[in-house]
Amino acid sequence: MTPATIERPRVAGPGSGLGGHWRVIVLNDNHNTFDGVAAALARVVPGCSLDQGYAIADQIHNAGRAIVWSGQKETAELYWEQLRDAGLTMAPLEQG
Repeated sequence: MTPATIERPRVAGPGSGLGGHWRVIVLNDNHNTFDGVAAALARVVPGCSLDQGYAIADQIHNAGRAIVWSGQKETAELYWEQLRDAGLTMAPLEQG
């Protein structure tokens, strides 16, 4: 008697290592100002207003870090690089 094959439901398609939710995380540091962080977030992160940038900057300051965007890996890499180039302190990309 041969064991039955158990098919598991597919949770992601082929090449899914590039998809999924990749997290762009900004870390607290001692050299960026609230104004600078808020402006960089508003400039780089789609849909992030300056007011939202200030709210995220506050979260970064109080918690030490904040997830500022999540989505496809390629786009996450772009935002990560743009925020790093703006002088923000970045955590490595995380897949979630």
